Amino acid sequence: MSDSFGRPLPGNSIGTPVEGGLERRLGLRDAVIIGLASMIGAGAFVSLGAAQDLAGALAPLAVLIAAVVALCNATSTAQLAAQHPSSGGTYHYGREQLGQWWGFLAGWCFVIGKIASCAAMALVIAAYLVPEPAQRLVAALVVMALVGVNLVGITRTAALARVLVTVALLALVLTGARLVIGLVAGPASGAGSGETGTTGPWAVPGPVAGAGTTLWDGGLAAVLGAGSGGAAGIVLAVMQAAALMFFAFAGYARVATLGEEVLSPRRTIPRAIVTALAVVAALYLALSVVLVLVGPAPGAQGWGPAPFLTALQAVGAGSAWGAVITVGAVAAASGALLALVAGVSRTMLAMARGGDLPRPLARSSNRYGVPQRAEVVAGIAIVLLVLLASDVLVAIAASSFGVLLYYAVANLAALTQVGQWRLFPKVMQVVGLIGCVVLVAALPGSTVVSGVVLVLIGVAYRAIVLALRR
Repeated sequence: MSDSFGRPLPGNSIGTPVEGGLERRLGLRDAVIIGLASMIGAGAFVSLGAAQDLAGALAPLAVLIAAVVALCNATSTAQLAAQHPSSGGTYHYGREQLGQWWGFLAGWCFVIGKIASCAAMALVIAAYLVPEPAQRLVAALVVMALVGVNLVGITRTAALARVLVTVALLALVLTGARLVIGLVAGPASGAGSGETGTTGPWAVPGPVAGAGTTLWDGGLAAVLGAGSGGAAGIVLAVMQAAALMFFAFAGYARVATLGEEVLSPRRTIPRAIVTALAVVAALYLALSVVLVLVGPAPGAQGWGPAPFLTALQAVGAGSAWGAVITVGAVAAASGALLALVAGVSRTMLAMARGGDLPRPLARSSNRYGVPQRAEVVAGIAIVLLVLLASDVLVAIAASSFGVLLYYAVANLAALTQVGQWRLFPKVMQVVGLIGCVVLVAALPGSTVVSGVVLVLIGVAYRAIVLALRR
């Protein structure tokens, strides 16, 4: 097998690896499961509550906007992955279609964004399992355990992801049904009468821009008066909510970063990406509507990192239902973390192959067919962030910044494809590119500035390495 330039790829389409390559073992079902596991943990258990805090009753609109941007990005990713079925995702695509610097920018943004995602997922797992003093230690142990699973083979990753996503979906369906029953029967006393700045389930928007909120803390939406009814502020509040929801959708392309391990990649990758995205978009939209109907969060701090646990309490559900959603949340976040670590390590592998990260990270295990050195380094970085991070939502915003820039490069790369590789109309890539830029601009100023600094650090590192080589 060779790429569009006639160069041999590091594996073949029937599962036999070559030296330094990875083995093709993933079929369509496993690829879809990995995509589902990457999305469900983030969206259902973190981002949906944050979206309603920001956009109030317009939260379902934010979900739709995020889904549209994700769909456009998904078609770009699927189109690129069909032409370039190798590990590394848009890092590899950017290098092939746009040039080495564009590829590096995409890969670097992906690594920093997804390390933040992994830390957020680990902290969510710990928040459900143990009280505050022990949460960071438990989160670190969870990361190490799941990295260990990834180290013994991608098929084991897919098998465990299948179990976790099944448990999470079952918990979400049962919880959604219980919330609907609670709404029909009437909420418990005090439900939906919180102090979040809204006056009922259809208030617009949430507490994104209270008095004193600045560009640094709340973004452009805060400056333009979203909390006081300013039209421009409301639009930007919805966009900011969509940016956080995009974090929940970003796992749809995880299988593309595993492109070197997928059977029949030209057929399997596009189908897996679109299928997983469609299932999760429908689920998120339904859950968002249910959460809006429950009403504003009963506490002054909003829905927090466990919105559906709070919602169950608001409709008077018993403690047994809290256990159901806790099991689902832990399973979903674990599945997301498992797949995220696999995606980060494959991008690091590709960057090391291209000389943009230290070369030793390009070595893969002959026994298990995985990039073990990259897995270990990614795990160490995630553990460090878990121990140092201050807030789950801050980590989510940071992840959205990096991942949106990553997909902006993907859309640019897909725009350059021609001939048999053009599977989708160019307008989808244009919409995806514009959507990525707008959602990044809607994020809080602190997130944007911190993200730009990290990107510049990566650019400086690569410039120094290139200079030393010369």
